Amino acid sequence: MKKILIIQTAFIGDVILATPLLEALHAAYPEARLDMVVRKGNQSLFKGHPFLKTVFVWDKLGGKYKNLLLLLVAIRRQKYDLVINCQRFAASGFLTGFSGATSTVGFDKNPFSFRFKHTVKHEISNGLHECERNLQLIAHLHIQGNPQPKLYPAPLSFEVNKPYVCLAPASVWFTKQWPEHKWVELIQLLPEDTQVYLTGGPDDALLCERIAEKAGRIRVTNVCGKLSLLESASLMKDAEMNYVNDSAPMHLCSSVNAPVTAIYCSTVPSFGFGPISSRAHIVETRVKLDCRPCGLHGFNACPKGHFKCAEGISAENVLSI
Repeated sequence: MKKILIIQTAFIGDVILATPLLEALHAAYPEARLDMVVRKGNQSLFKGHPFLKTVFVWDKLGGKYKNLLLLLVAIRRQKYDLVINCQRFAASGFLTGFSGATSTVGFDKNPFSFRFKHTVKHEISNGLHECERNLQLIAHLHIQGNPQPKLYPAPLSFEVNKPYVCLAPASVWFTKQWPEHKWVELIQLLPEDTQVYLTGGPDDALLCERIAEKAGRIRVTNVCGKLSLLESASLMKDAEMNYVNDSAPMHLCSSVNAPVTAIYCSTVPSFGFGPISSRAHIVETRVKLDCRPCGLHGFNACPKGHFKCAEGISAENVLSI
C-alpha cells in the first residue's frame, strides 16, 4: 500500500472523528503516503501533522461544483491505491467513485456506493461510536485501530492563568446549544480563583462577550476568534475541566484527551458522537421528554417551542458531575 486518501468534507467534529483512521493506517503502513480531503476552513486541523502528506481543500462557497471537478482531477492525478470515504453524501461519493483508485471503500448509504469496491453498512444508535464506525471502513484490510481521535497541536504561544477551565458556549445548531443564561450561572458558581477562558470561533465572540459581561467576574477571558483550532485544543488539554455542548469543541477535547463535561440538549449520546476522553462526563435533562431526541444534528429553533431539553439542565447539575 503506497498511497491512501481519506475523504471527510463535513464539519470540524466529523473530521476529528476520522483521525483514528490516520493513526491506524500509519501504524499498519508506516511508509505509505497518507492524504486527506476536507472542506475549506478545516485544513488548519492538520497543520504540522507528523505523517499526513497532503491536505486537499474543497471550497464549497466559491464555485462549489467547479471546485469539486478540479479536486477530482487532482485526486485522479495521484493514482491512489486506496480511497476511503467517511461520508454518506453524493459529492464525496462522486470523488470516491471516479477517483481512479485501485480500491475504494465507503458506507452503503452513499448514493455513489455502487461505484465502490467495498461497502460498509452504516447504522446509527447501534452501540458504536462514530470513530468505531469509521474504523469499520478498513476492517477488510484486517486492521484494528484505536477509536481515540488524535490531533497534534503545538504548545500555546501565551502564558495561561492557572487553575483554569474552558467554556465553549456556542454551537452551529441552536438546539444543541445550552442557553446563554445557563452559562452565566455556571461561571458564577465556579470558585473565585478559577480563571475562565471562553472559547469558540470569530462568530461566537459576541455571544461570549455577553456571557462574560453578565457573569460579572474579573477572571473571565474571551478568546473567541483569537485562537486557531489547534491552539484551542492545546488550551483545553491542560484545563481543569472543559464545559462544552454536543459540538466541535467536545471532539477537540477527545483529540488531546482533555477532561470534558459535555452538555446534551436535543441530541443524545447513543447516536455515537460522544466524548472519548479518559475523563469524560455527560449531562442531560433528568426529565423524560417524548420529543427528545428531535433530530440527529439539531435545529435552528426548538420544534416544540419550549426547549425543555436544555432549560431542564441546571448549572448545579453540570458542576455536580
